[in-house]
Amino acid sequence: MSFAAAIVQMTGRPGAAAENRAATVAQTEAAARSGARLIVLPELAVSGYTTDPDLLAAAAEPLDGPSLAAWRAVAAEHDALIAGGFCERQGTALFNSAVLVGPDGLVLHYRKLHLFDAEQLVFTPGDLGLPVAETPLGRIGLCVCYDLRFVEVLRALALQDAEVVVVPTAWVGGFDPAPRDATGMIGQARGAAVQANLNQLFLLCASQAGAATGKRFLGSSMIVDPWGNLLAGPLGEEDQAIAQAVIDPALSRAAQRRSERIMPRRDRRTDVYALRIGDRLL
Repeated sequence: MSFAAAIVQMTGRPGAAAENRAATVAQTEAAARSGARLIVLPELAVSGYTTDPDLLAAAAEPLDGPSLAAWRAVAAEHDALIAGGFCERQGTALFNSAVLVGPDGLVLHYRKLHLFDAEQLVFTPGDLGLPVAETPLGRIGLCVCYDLRFVEVLRALALQDAEVVVVPTAWVGGFDPAPRDATGMIGQARGAAVQANLNQLFLLCASQAGAATGKRFLGSSMIVDPWGNLLAGPLGEEDQAIAQAVIDPALSRAAQRRSERIMPRRDRRTDVYALRIGDRLL
């Protein structure tokens, strides 16, 4: 079943949770009114992307806090699924978290496994594994930004039969010297597109853009198909925008058979290597 999916590229002001949350609601409502049934917001969209412990503490909320409630209301009104990032508080711990929310509430809850740079000083490493959920729009997986640098992440989601993976991001410069190419893609985006091809899944990356409190975000939000082809984006470095494309999760299964003798999932040498996901070897 084909449906429209949207990525929202926006900049959250660090520490301004109420302001940023209202912006996420406005943007997801706009995307839904344009027909999108799956909508992806950036990493830490509600708290703003920062590693300042005071700003994060001021913006942090529990899983069942106001952001989940606000996104659920939009999802229920428009029969949509919404993914986005926020700073989650559990006890005294802070997590760089993301959720997938539907009309009935929480669908997926994820805590970033691979903390980037100074994130390691303020966030607790994720402890919820790599979740995949069966939804009316197909099997959807969820991870966050720097997780894409670890090829096991998308492979683990693919081996759990994810057809679509949504990725809230806040891509920044300074550590990857690869220049923006002629299509506008940065190194992080090119690597992600290659992985979409290698894992035969749709990949929806929604990044922050512009600048906030000394950080420069690279944008490049995009939607990629299971062959690694761009369907939407990459959005520009300064763009505050929504991009949309029609996707069909069934194409993820089609991409797993490239010919009678080229079937990447079947051709894995599990007698030589395997990937452990929880207690399972895949």
